[in-house]
Amino acid sequence: MNPKETAVVFVGYQNDYFAKDGILRGVVEEPHRVDEVLSNTLAFITAVGATPITLISTPIVLAPDYRAMAEPIGILNSMKEFGAFKEGSVGAQTIPEMSAFGSRILYVSGKVGFNAFSQTSLEALLKERGIKNVLVCGMVTSLCIDSTGRAAYERGLNVTIISDCTSGRSAAEHKFYCENIFPLYGRAADSKLLLKELGVQ
Repeated sequence: MNPKETAVVFVGYQNDYFAKDGILRGVVEEPHRVDEVLSNTLAFITAVGATPITLISTPIVLAPDYRAMAEPIGILNSMKEFGAFKEGSVGAQTIPEMSAFGSRILYVSGKVGFNAFSQTSLEALLKERGIKNVLVCGMVTSLCIDSTGRAAYERGLNVTIISDCTSGRSAAEHKFYCENIFPLYGRAADSKLLLKELGVQ
């Protein structure tokens, strides 16, 4: 895999998911799994930092009146009910660990739902950089990760979900998607294997 033609799309690396008091931290797997995902993600970013790979964060930020969610259901309703990812709130902010990488990570705004391509400039940015391979990681496996992965595939990109940098609502759900859903349009692979494929030791 050529790093120059590869981008990593980070989904949901915000306080409402990853902070110890994050509003939606309990939505995903056990707290230790959230910490593992973060640790693995930071290690991966550090490892590829000196390569030409493109790193893109796609945070979800919602207007205070949640006008993007006319009739939300499921986890979207939980976001609205508990005030998650509200514009201007601490919970909507990028986690400090990610912000520490500064300009090495690009930020694409506009995400208000599951799919990081919808209503954002993500597709244009990938085309501008000649990206052919997209690696997706973050929260939540069955929702934003799957939606973003499918959207990338539909745009002609090779899709890989970084399995150890992603969490589902349960361990069983995460395993099911990695083994049965992602292979329908791409694949799931852990970060160590991907580092080898990218030529990073």
